[in-house]
Amino acid sequence: MENLRRLLFALSVFVLAALLFAWWRHGREGYGVLNLLKGEKPGPTALTPPKKPKLALEEVPMLSRLNDEFSKISATVLPSVVSVTTKTVRPGKSSWHSYYGFVGPRDQVVPSLGSGVIISKEGHVVTNYHVIEGVQAADIQITTNANKSYLTLILGVNKERDIALLKIDSPRLDFPALSFANSDDARVGQIVLAVGNPFGLSGTVTQGIISARDRHLSDSQFDYLQTDTVINPGNSGGPLVNIRGEIIGINVAIYRGDATVSAWQGVGLAVPSNEAKMVVDDIQARLKESAKQANGVTTSTGKGYLGLEVSSEPVEIDPVWGTSRRGALVTDIGDKSPAAEAGLRQGDVVTKFQGMAFRSPADLLQIIRTQPPGSEVKLEVIRNNKMGDIIARLGARPDAEP
Repeated sequence: MENLRRLLFALSVFVLAALLFAWWRHGREGYGVLNLLKGEKPGPTALTPPKKPKLALEEVPMLSRLNDEFSKISATVLPSVVSVTTKTVRPGKSSWHSYYGFVGPRDQVVPSLGSGVIISKEGHVVTNYHVIEGVQAADIQITTNANKSYLTLILGVNKERDIALLKIDSPRLDFPALSFANSDDARVGQIVLAVGNPFGLSGTVTQGIISARDRHLSDSQFDYLQTDTVINPGNSGGPLVNIRGEIIGINVAIYRGDATVSAWQGVGLAVPSNEAKMVVDDIQARLKESAKQANGVTTSTGKGYLGLEVSSEPVEIDPVWGTSRRGALVTDIGDKSPAAEAGLRQGDVVTKFQGMAFRSPADLLQIIRTQPPGSEVKLEVIRNNKMGDIIARLGARPDAEP
């Protein structure tokens, strides 16, 4: 009898709880247990998106303006960036086929894709030399951001600086062009955009900063601008631009700390715009002399070498010395280098090269690199509060091609 009372009490509690739940659930949206007990089938799940964003543009005015500015720069730069498509013929190998027998070699056409930037209204294009290396002009096609393709002329190349100057084969005189910035004014931390065609994806813009510049101020090797903008295969030859839409560098390579990884790892390199412009000017000057635009010319940045490293910051020189206002502090001298043989020492301040002043230590190194090996040069030097001249004979830069 006691067990029966307990069972009835439990049933009463269950029924009361069910009635209370049914009263609470009545009129509410969604599919529940009562719907299941009634034999009702579940309906479509409700989806009610918010009607307004969490933040209005007025609440983030700086970010809103920055967003618009990045879009404006991208829209300005993209029409001037082109894809450079090449075709290289790779010799095939002979093989044995079970049915046909001995099969002779068949050449294989290997396509390749890089980027370039238009620098004149006539359609001059700057790209990397390695993008077109070993390729004839007839096998190069330039495609603009508007998806128009053109045949190409090779006006000249500089293998050492990895710069090539091409010309779109078209009578048009209204190509959208970008101007060169002064890369000497580039500062670490400045915002830059890399534009190109990574992996064949045209019209790609990535944003970052200049991470470093003049990392190795030495005349034994070229200097690059380092950037954390995303640069991948296919970006080679495309521009690195500043916030004014000017070319501050030509993207050339990515650093691969891990040899097994071929994609971007946060370190990209670009040829400074001043050096790219110097190559372009040199090619143009040689073309005027040779008047052989169809064949193109090969230029050399120079292979001059002294074997010195200098501080990145110029030394301010008192006017009482009666020389240039800025000098370059020598921080290291290579063993058995032309600089060491000439008597240059660590701590010397170079004020002039061949009687010419220079704006920055980087300019001094660039001047040295443009000189031919074997040249005898004069350097004006301040040492131990005394001024004097040192005569040196330039050697050949160690990283230069023989």
